[in-house]
Amino acid sequence: MATPEALTLTEQETLKAQQLAWLRRISGDLSTQVTRALDDRLPWYRTMPPSRRSAVGLVAQSGITSFIAWHEDPEAQPWIAADVFAAAPRELLRSVSLQQTLQLIRTVVAVFEERIGDADPAMREPILRYSREIAFAAADVYARAAESRGLWDARLEALVVDSILTGEHDDELPSRSAALGWHGRGECAVLVGLAPRTLDVDVVRRKARHAGCDVLVGVQGTRLVVVIGRSAENDETADAPIEFLAIASQLAEGFGEGHLVLGPAVPGIVEAARSAKAALAGFAVADAWRRTPRPVRADDLLPERALAGDPLARTELVRGIYQPLRDHSSDLLVTLACYLDTGRSLEATARELFVHPNTVRYRLKRISEIIGWDATGAREALALHTAIILGSIHDASRDRAQRQAKGHAARGSGAVGG
Repeated sequence: MATPEALTLTEQETLKAQQLAWLRRISGDLSTQVTRALDDRLPWYRTMPPSRRSAVGLVAQSGITSFIAWHEDPEAQPWIAADVFAAAPRELLRSVSLQQTLQLIRTVVAVFEERIGDADPAMREPILRYSREIAFAAADVYARAAESRGLWDARLEALVVDSILTGEHDDELPSRSAALGWHGRGECAVLVGLAPRTLDVDVVRRKARHAGCDVLVGVQGTRLVVVIGRSAENDETADAPIEFLAIASQLAEGFGEGHLVLGPAVPGIVEAARSAKAALAGFAVADAWRRTPRPVRADDLLPERALAGDPLARTELVRGIYQPLRDHSSDLLVTLACYLDTGRSLEATARELFVHPNTVRYRLKRISEIIGWDATGAREALALHTAIILGSIHDASRDRAQRQAKGHAARGSGAVGG
């Protein structure tokens, strides 16, 4: 048999017309053979629900039709991919992997070679060329699907981070986080800093993986917000779970220059809004501390946050410092206030309280044991002094409100009696 190249143009056209007519006649048999081959050679195809098997068969049938159309006009190859895979419902692309799709293409091509190539060796080359095009087409379809999924994940992640920052989340927050690959079921914390000019989120994610943590990343204007999660299972198996501050130090490379503030650890993702509020409040006042470390805990900025009007910081200072000392012993609270008022002088405090300096030392040690703050340090002394002022204002306001309530009650009982 003469090769197509050895034929004249007219003879080539005649041969091609004959091939096309023959392919159209056997297209029904090809479809039957392809379906039988899929059932015999692909175990995953046999276990699919009938509707999915029908959809896969429709793709195979579309491939046969598309091959005939391509053989008639090889220049039409740009639309072949869309023509073949447009026959499949979108859920089929999600349930059939790229590997399975390539197995499907290989099976169809094998049937083509057995049924067409053996009968007409001149058709082997067109079959090989078409199989190459359809394989690249399948890869393109799945690449586009992966790109769309990536864009959707980015939008969902931005939504989750935004809901954490605003505190306006619902019961779907854990499920949405899980859809993004969040496995943390233990503590989490929020890290806030400036976004770099060129943000490379992969740097943040890679550092987090090395630390054994999950992260959710969001950009809010010029700020970069990272929610850090630590798995409860890792906490149980690890001898010493890595501290969030140490994790923040590792993630600092992915942030821009400037302050980096870490919110307090909270039990889980649902409570992450509390950590986010503290981190944002600390980030807003970090410039007020001349030697702010990078990263810095939001709780280390409690004085600045309280002076800026942060109600969370004021509550934390009163509840964590003032109230425990007031409820434990008035001597401790008075000693601390006097010690701070005298410029942290043991001798001046002892003279004012008419006690020995060793007594002052003992009381300061007890204060540190009770509240965990050391009054002898300049930075901690600022927080303690702020807490005493806020606590005194709180108690004075409460006492004034109680006196007013008693006065109203007394006037009301007098009017009734009159």
